Amino acid sequence: MSSKDMNKLVRPYAVPSNTRAIWQIVNTMIPYFGLIYLMYFMINQGVPYIFVLLLSIVPGLFLVRIFIFFHDCTHKSFMKNKKVINILGHIFGILTFTSFYRWQREHVKHHSTVGNMDKRGVGDVWTMTVDEYKAASIGKRFGYRLYRNPFVLFVIGPIYVFLINERLPLQNKTKKDWLSNSITNIGVIAIIVTVWLTVGLKYYLLIQLPIIFFASSMGVWLFFVQHQYDDVYWETTENWDVTEAALKGSSVYKLPRVLEFFTGYIGYHNVHHLNAKVPNYRLKKLYYSNIKLRSKKEIKLFKSFRLMGLLLYDVKNKKLISYRKYKKTYA
Repeated sequence: MSSKDMNKLVRPYAVPSNTRAIWQIVNTMIPYFGLIYLMYFMINQGVPYIFVLLLSIVPGLFLVRIFIFFHDCTHKSFMKNKKVINILGHIFGILTFTSFYRWQREHVKHHSTVGNMDKRGVGDVWTMTVDEYKAASIGKRFGYRLYRNPFVLFVIGPIYVFLINERLPLQNKTKKDWLSNSITNIGVIAIIVTVWLTVGLKYYLLIQLPIIFFASSMGVWLFFVQHQYDDVYWETTENWDVTEAALKGSSVYKLPRVLEFFTGYIGYHNVHHLNAKVPNYRLKKLYYSNIKLRSKKEIKLFKSFRLMGLLLYDVKNKKLISYRKYKKTYA
């Protein structure tokens, strides 16, 4: 199927629905804030904190879903009115500690360069080829392996990115970046101060920190699985094709239905990259609308955990390989 025919197939699904978007907001925001209140109530009643921590996983999942709404707003696919999208995008950004316009700019770059070996580095996970790693200094090799260490990548990294890096203006490049970064930071501070002056800072820290920790870790994990797997597509600029990059450079992460709900069906990532204007609530239907859109290799939940061991891209065999495989074959 040609790219033109593929676009015709996908285009009918790239239509936002205000009704469905509003319903998503309702069925997400109400339980999210309800669970936060329940956590506050449990702490206030002296319930052992371990149970509060366990409960925080659920609002953490709802926060992942809110981030998917934020993500759709950056693509202007969530609702029909662009002004409303920008307002909602900033609200969702405050809740997820993310600057709307800056993340939007970087994420659009990610969509236009995914799978392009010559344009790595913006909005993606740092990935070196076997030859690059072999030619790198000892210090760079150590830094790369430290960066790709699962504890750093999925525990320390997400907290740094969302709580620290997103607060700093270092990556602001446009006036919109500065505006969005300021709005987000002011919004976050306003929430903290309001909670501090009403129920106390202790409650904010005991409730918000575990929620954002779980949500950010899961968000980074989702992004990792979507573009870091054995047969992932990487090509040089002259051989790079946007449709091939979408279908072969983005995975299909088959999650249980309850997790599909919380992750906004973003697991059907290949069709999302075919057309980013398709809202989250139409991705699954689009994926099953035509057999040509279905991936031959769907990644299942429990089998996905082995992907964290993949480290280097083998250009010769067009595969992402582990360090053990690298040592056995090349070192």
